[in-house]
Amino acid sequence: MRNLLLWGQIAISALLIIVILLQQKGVGLGSTFGGSGQIYRSKRGLEKILFWGTCALSALFIILALTNLIVKF
Repeated sequence: MRNLLLWGQIAISALLIIVILLQQKGVGLGSTFGGSGQIYRSKRGLEKILFWGTCALSALFIILALTNLIVKF
């Protein structure tokens, strides 16, 4: 059981890294380097899917980490 949780956590972490790297670069630091950071725009299409995928994978990673910690004892 412990090995299955460990391999699941490794797989989820690899997917999480991939999803984060696929997101648009420089969105958070746009206003720092002179970009227009004051315009609100909603996420659409693939950007929205990647955002919610990141949230879901993060939650799943945390759940697996806590479960792995509980099973350890």
